Amino acid sequence: MKKLFLSSVIVLFGISIMAQNSANLKLNLEKNKVYRFRYTAEQTANQTINGNTQTSDTKINNSVSIKMIDATAGFIITEVHLDTTSINSNAMGKTTLISSANAGNITSSEATDVITCIQNRLSKNALYVKMDFSGKVIEIANAKMLADIVLKDTSSITLTGMMRGGIKKQIENAISSKELTTQIEGLTNLLPGKEVSVGDKWTVTQRSSANGMSLDIVTEYHLDGIKGNNANITATSDIKASPNAEPMVSGPAKVTYDDLKGLVKSTLVIDTRTGLLIEEKGKSQIAGTLGISGPGFSMQMPMDINGETKVTAIQ
Repeated sequence: MKKLFLSSVIVLFGISIMAQNSANLKLNLEKNKVYRFRYTAEQTANQTINGNTQTSDTKINNSVSIKMIDATAGFIITEVHLDTTSINSNAMGKTTLISSANAGNITSSEATDVITCIQNRLSKNALYVKMDFSGKVIEIANAKMLADIVLKDTSSITLTGMMRGGIKKQIENAISSKELTTQIEGLTNLLPGKEVSVGDKWTVTQRSSANGMSLDIVTEYHLDGIKGNNANITATSDIKASPNAEPMVSGPAKVTYDDLKGLVKSTLVIDTRTGLLIEEKGKSQIAGTLGISGPGFSMQMPMDINGETKVTAIQ
């Protein structure tokens, strides 16, 4: 009897150990519970114009919240809030701050006041997002309604000339479905959506929109280990311009970026109970040559961007 008991204990212990070697990594959110995240990034960009290198530094500090409001066998519906957005930039000795905590002014002669106004409006409106269990966005259900609210009086922008056209395009990109999807999937679209074992790999392919740039990002994830409810993961992302990507437009100028390429290396901790990030740290490097053209001019601008990002769950 004692032998049988000890054998049973050993078998159960073995099952427990085995359970630590695999996890079902998919979204499993508690209905109506709010999950909050803080995203920070520091980025240094070097641009070469006529042989002169110009350096700009940018610090980003955002907070995002996600709440599941309904679910089916094939997808979940979430309410997402871009709670706060703060972008602090220093380029050629000039410092600018865009913060959704401020009201801004759509009729201001300062571009940062106009963009701040748009970010403030965006922070006050929910996004209703349908996504699958791997965290991939299927649809932002109220994207058109949201755009109508945020852009309701952009005709009253008083900026003129190239500045007016550039700011209007920047605003349109900021509230586009592609840009908003990129922000959301950066927090959610990390999962295989199935059972995986330690040592397994999976790949996530995304078409990202960043400030009007269309980029293809292919990320390979590796499950390094599981400890308690934490899945430890490493990831490597290859970034390149999407095939036949449309140029960015800023007033009369067009910017092409066909040879833009980059690499991101990250470490992640995922909560196996929810499928959500506990923490992510990453370093990135993107380089290439921008082609800038407009009426009467054409130029090439080599660019190199290095950055560090961090995402943490807010308890």
